[in-house]
Amino acid sequence: MKEFSEVTGLSAHTIRYYEKIGLLRHIERTKSGHRTFSKNDLVWIEFITRLKQTGMPLQQILKYADLREKGNSTAIARMDLLKHHSEALEEKLRQETQHLKKLKEKIEYYENLILSQNA
Repeated sequence: MKEFSEVTGLSAHTIRYYEKIGLLRHIERTKSGHRTFSKNDLVWIEFITRLKQTGMPLQQILKYADLREKGNSTAIARMDLLKHHSEALEEKLRQETQHLKKLKEKIEYYENLILSQNA
C-alpha cells in the first residue's frame, strides 16, 4: 500500500476509500491480507485521478467504472460519458481563458497607471 500510495501520489486513506466505494475492484491480497497492486491497477488509478482532476464527479467516475466492469458491450456508453465530460471541460477551459484574459487586462491597467504616476 505504501509503495502504491507513493507511486500514485494518493494517500493510503484515499486508495482504501476508492476500493470501498468500488472504484478499485479485484485487488489481489497476500495470505496475510495485504493488498498487492498490478500494473493495470496503476493505469486505472491514474485514469481515475485524471478524471477527478479534470472535474468529473466521483459519481460519474463510478458510473464509468461500472460500465467498464461490464466489458466491451458498454464501449458506446463509456465513450458517450467521456465525450460529455470532454465537452464540459472544453467549456470550462473557454471560461477560464476568458477569466485569464480579463485578469491580464486589469494587470495591464495597473501597470499603466503606476507608470503614469511615476512619470
